[in-house]
Amino acid sequence: MKRYYCLAGLCMILASVATATEHVQEIKPFVRGSYQQIVSSRQGKPFIVNFWSISCSYCIEEMTMLKKLAKNHSRLDLVLISTDSPSEKTSVSAVLEKFSPQKAEAWLFADNYTAPLFFEIDKQWHGELPRTYFFNAQNEVTAFSGKLEHNKIEQWIKQHYDYE
Repeated sequence: MKRYYCLAGLCMILASVATATEHVQEIKPFVRGSYQQIVSSRQGKPFIVNFWSISCSYCIEEMTMLKKLAKNHSRLDLVLISTDSPSEKTSVSAVLEKFSPQKAEAWLFADNYTAPLFFEIDKQWHGELPRTYFFNAQNEVTAFSGKLEHNKIEQWIKQHYDYE
């Protein structure tokens, strides 16, 4: 009987560990070439790329809004890229766990020297946050710096995902 209870207890522990790790969002290292990889893997599809940081209060507000939108629009393809340093991965992970949509693809700058990454993404961008890029199905991009408005994003989503 003791073995049965020990085995049952072990199964419960393993099930809770599996459930806890099920929600951990993978964070990919963002290096030179990552942005092109993100864009080229989505040819012919609309998507949003959002650059953010744990020290940016508008970024967290925006991420919360994007989480709600993703919940209401299941087809939304969202990429979240943290511009924080690799040493802040634990904090970035905690913020993503709390505020981001679980289905969003998550990246973290893998180098503390960020200027080449900013330049590769957008020669006009100097690192101001939040920074969001809206890609339509024809791969045309619209860049926006600053806090996004919920109704404008929702309008973009409906327009580019053919919602009725």
